[in-house]
Amino acid sequence: MEWREEAIVLGVRRQGETSVIAEVMTRARGRHLGIVRGGRSRRQQPVLQPGNSVEAHWRARLDEHMGTFILEPVTLRAASLIESAAALNAVQLAAAHLRLLPERDPHPRLYDGLAVLIEHLTEPQTVAALMLRFEIALLEELGFGLDLTRCAATGQTSDLVYVSPKTGRAVSREAGAPWHDKLLALPAFLAEEGGAEGEDELRAAFRLTGYFLARNVFGPRGIKEPEARHGLLAALGKAGVRPRRNPSAEE
Repeated sequence: MEWREEAIVLGVRRQGETSVIAEVMTRARGRHLGIVRGGRSRRQQPVLQPGNSVEAHWRARLDEHMGTFILEPVTLRAASLIESAAALNAVQLAAAHLRLLPERDPHPRLYDGLAVLIEHLTEPQTVAALMLRFEIALLEELGFGLDLTRCAATGQTSDLVYVSPKTGRAVSREAGAPWHDKLLALPAFLAEEGGAEGEDELRAAFRLTGYFLARNVFGPRGIKEPEARHGLLAALGKAGVRPRRNPSAEE
């Protein structure tokens, strides 16, 4: 069994004295593991840093085996990541989110989102917006998609300013007015293409995705929100992008 494909490194862990198990994300084969012989060498370590783009060559005797990787560098980003706490946490958070998916289960939309994200890691404002859209896509891929396109009560597609915490569906300003204190805010840039991504909008958007991730994904699995998410929010705040820490689903 054998394949070649461009991939993005998500992480590595030690395997024996000289090798590592590399975890990569591919477009056609999803999140995939494989052993890299000599992966702890000085030559290999710079290639195996999370966020790097590589050409992955995988081989195994049988398809169900873990197999081995040969990973050749395409784009190395370690130097730029080290200089930015937001970038480091964004890569770690994206990897943590992707680990919620079954191994070898293709999710091309998430691969494409990750590829765009890592190209803008040095731009905190852009990273914030891209991570939010990545989390919305993740919810959809996991079967908990949000409907932000039309009002759940009236069917209208304009002036959508709320989201129901029960259904994940958008609600218009007029329809949601009587219950505005019980609804989640829907930032305009998520409801409309080209909307502004100001500080308040980003803060509300992280609260929105954090709520549904906690309720539908982390809570039922008995896991906590990734530490990298807290780290990303803190790093964005220091960079002048100030999203508020998300409340839990019970709050």
